[in-house]
Amino acid sequence: MEYLMDLLNNQILVATAAAWFVAQLSKMIYEMVTGKFKTSRLTGGGGMPSSHSATVVGLATATGFACGLDSFAFAMAFFFAFVVIYDARGVRLTTGKEARALNKINAERKAAGKDEILDEELDEMMGHTMPEIIAGVVIGIVVASIVSILYK
Repeated sequence: MEYLMDLLNNQILVATAAAWFVAQLSKMIYEMVTGKFKTSRLTGGGGMPSSHSATVVGLATATGFACGLDSFAFAMAFFFAFVVIYDARGVRLTTGKEARALNKINAERKAAGKDEILDEELDEMMGHTMPEIIAGVVIGIVVASIVSILYK
């Protein structure tokens, strides 16, 4: 029981987890409203808002509140957030576009009666667009700030 209390008293952990949870909840609501929701999205990446961005920015924000902006911990969290967001916008977004192209080629081959090149469809929702990232960043800052203020 003491371990659980230690975890709940960890403002950085709680703020980061809360930012992720709010982003995931927002993503489900957004997808239900836009008619894009599929149960497979509960475990998948990509989409509006970026829970990757919300999580790492929440981590950096909470670390800044708890340890100070001049701390080594904040510097580490800040650059970790930068790398994750850069990856979500660059490599992962490109991978999603490539998956879309391969799925299209596979469907065209199947329609033409040719052998498919893929056994199953690839996940196209991998990375994030700038609006998705910005929404995640805002969620991360706001949620982590609220949690951090509540811990004071």
